[in-house]
Amino acid sequence: MGDKGTERAFIGSFTSSGGRGIVVAAVEPETGALTEIGVIDAVPDPSCLTVDHTGAGPVLYAVSETALGLVAAYDIAGPDPRPIGVPVAVQGEVPTHLTVTRGHLLTANYGSGSVTVLPLAADGSPRTASDVRHQAGSGPHRTRQSAPHAHQVLPDPSGRWVLSVDLGTDKVSVFSLDTQAGTLTLNAETSLRPGTGPRHLAFHPSGNHAYVLGELEPAVIACRWDAAAGVLEPVGTTPLFPGGIGEAVSPSAPVVSLDGRHLWAAVRGTDTVTVLDLDAAGEHAEPVASVPCGGRWPRDLALHPSGTRLYAANERSGDVTWLDVDPATGIPHRAGSLPVPAASSIVFA
Repeated sequence: MGDKGTERAFIGSFTSSGGRGIVVAAVEPETGALTEIGVIDAVPDPSCLTVDHTGAGPVLYAVSETALGLVAAYDIAGPDPRPIGVPVAVQGEVPTHLTVTRGHLLTANYGSGSVTVLPLAADGSPRTASDVRHQAGSGPHRTRQSAPHAHQVLPDPSGRWVLSVDLGTDKVSVFSLDTQAGTLTLNAETSLRPGTGPRHLAFHPSGNHAYVLGELEPAVIACRWDAAAGVLEPVGTTPLFPGGIGEAVSPSAPVVSLDGRHLWAAVRGTDTVTVLDLDAAGEHAEPVASVPCGGRWPRDLALHPSGTRLYAANERSGDVTWLDVDPATGIPHRAGSLPVPAASSIVFA
């Protein structure tokens, strides 16, 4: 699946909606254009992916977003991805996100409202879960917040803490990870406005701020991040649509520019990318533009490592669109697309 040294994109999809598994694409160096070079079809609904370069790596990990809840690992050091071990149960339902930190793979399990820790073996394969932390609580939205729904789990920039974003309880939880026991201990919780429905957060490159994107309330919540204490403090909320909007919208993915000047948010329903300018302190976000994402229902938005373009995984139109970013304004412009049925996420290696 490509020559060694060729940059590749790995695109997750929903096989239950016509996706073909994990689509592998070559990335053209100058234009960022994607060309499909293969497909990995090992687990159903590999909706979210991450790449780890710190251990045996590079290793590609995928969740299987099903009621059974699995994770799978692939050695991508060579031109042809190779499965490492067998898929492992996360002991949680419908995992929607995963991350690797300090020798462990963690998943956010939306269906069961839990976070799972799986130690990694020397070859990068996940072992049996060492801890499953169940959240508690609910929110005011009757159908979406009747129970906890962990939607994202990620380490902070210092690597000292693990944050879990829970859509069902309007909370972001901060944990410490015991790397010997493979267990999580709650350090602090940040409660957001009831009904926010937080989906994902993204850190500022300074490591001092983070931005939480509400899925139920289309807004960005700017927060101070205290890495010494492991505490997240909201300091301001910016609606994505200051004048209001009449149709149902569902924001999905926040991305911060490498220089910390811009924040982008993919919005399903309007099928747009909202561009927000960040002030020098990193505490105020101002919407400045909203541009088409190039498809329908952008489930994920990813920034290329160069910082020069964005990629939108458009689930319902079945494509991945790349958008060149104006370096002065941060406004993206569509440059091309690749058909990928039921596309859900994209990572680079």
